[in-house]
Amino acid sequence: MRRKRVICSMAIDKEVWNHPLGQLSARIAASIDAHENLRHNQSRALFWSNQKRCNNRAEQRKERQSRDSGGRVNRLLAFGVGVTLAAGAVVVGYSIQRRSNTAQEFQRQVELAKMEAERIRQSVILPTVKRMPAGENFASALQKFGLSTEQVTDATMAAQHAFNLRQLRAGNTITVNRSVEGRLREINYKIDAERMLHVVPQQQGFSAEVQEIPIRSVVTVVNGQLEDSLFNAVEEAGESAEVAMRLAQIFGYDLDFYTDPRRGDTFRLVLEKRTYLTGETAGYGRILAAEYANGGQKYEALLFHDERGQSAYYRADGKSLQKAFLRSPLKFGAPVTSHFSKSRFHPILKTYRAHLGTDYGAPVGTPVQTIGSGGVLFAGRKGGDGNMVHIAHSNGYETYYLHLSRILVHAGEHVEIGKTIGMVGSTGLATGPHLDFRIAKKGQFRNFETLGLPPSEPVAKKNWTEFAAVREKWLPLLHGDVQPGLETAQAQTGETGKK
Repeated sequence: MRRKRVICSMAIDKEVWNHPLGQLSARIAASIDAHENLRHNQSRALFWSNQKRCNNRAEQRKERQSRDSGGRVNRLLAFGVGVTLAAGAVVVGYSIQRRSNTAQEFQRQVELAKMEAERIRQSVILPTVKRMPAGENFASALQKFGLSTEQVTDATMAAQHAFNLRQLRAGNTITVNRSVEGRLREINYKIDAERMLHVVPQQQGFSAEVQEIPIRSVVTVVNGQLEDSLFNAVEEAGESAEVAMRLAQIFGYDLDFYTDPRRGDTFRLVLEKRTYLTGETAGYGRILAAEYANGGQKYEALLFHDERGQSAYYRADGKSLQKAFLRSPLKFGAPVTSHFSKSRFHPILKTYRAHLGTDYGAPVGTPVQTIGSGGVLFAGRKGGDGNMVHIAHSNGYETYYLHLSRILVHAGEHVEIGKTIGMVGSTGLATGPHLDFRIAKKGQFRNFETLGLPPSEPVAKKNWTEFAAVREKWLPLLHGDVQPGLETAQAQTGETGKK
């Protein structure tokens, strides 16, 4: 519009500038233009004023928002700092408490260590064990433990009042116990399996007394298999040779343990065993039941008693395992070197003559046992027979043991079956150490290798119920159907006689 007005004004200037009305019109137009310019400037001023107010308001809003945001940030920051400080306080408190507990625990451990050290000093004993040397007395044995002369003298004097030191046995153990500091605490001499000479130092000298060794008795099962000998098999099973000897005696009526055992034979037995509190074997009681398998043949034995109350072994059917005679005059390991013969070439006399006995080759000193109970008719030297023992048995039987190196019985003495009566030797007409064993019945010499040995009586009828109870008790253990417990040695066997 303004452009139109300007054009109009220029047109007026050109057409009516020189006319008075034209000049008036020009002034009016100029006035109008000035008014329009004023209004235009006022509008622009108002616009920019409004724009400035808007900008100010925007700035104020931003400032307020900034202040509000900053406040929230400050509040969050303050909250975070507060939480951190609180957590720090907790951690510091926990650390202080833990340090306090640690210090208390450390002090407690120190006290416990002191108590343990004192306990060790007071109660822990370090033993030194030696065997009593042959030919030495108690005092000289103690000197080898490093005791002072005064200690040896005082300990020996005290010991002599409690036990006769002349009865010391070579091989028995002497134990000297000391504290960890080396201080002498006690001296123990093992008198036998059940007694101990106990010597203890006092403020003045020593005290001594004979004490019973604590022993417990248990029923246990022992089993094994032969590779070479019964001795070795029993030792492999963890037991002593005594068990092998007794097992051989039980089955000695049916088996000759010199010739009959074979590789692969097995044995199993139920026996009473005495042990120290340390678990070491102190000895053995009775063999309550036994089994031996030889070449597919099984032999069983149960301990019971005969009508007189004497201990004896029986089969499960009640028949006596014991016979009148043992199967061998030797306990172990002797082969037959010469058999019974009506005509044999004598190696020394160089002639043929009757050999009325059985020769067993064995080293000098091998124990010789009587095969049956009886009375000794003769014990001494007799010509070519050398040292000989002659025994009379029941039912007209007599036995002869020739060429002995030692004789351990005398004429008129009664001997029980299995008793050692002498030692193998080579006295008389002998080319080397051996036993010439002979048996006669009513004056006639018999071949012992083929002789049927008479059995003993079976379980009496009046004792059968008692025997059946014993059988039911021990056969399950013997067969491995049940395991033994820690039963006392006072086990029921129906045995009323001596062991």
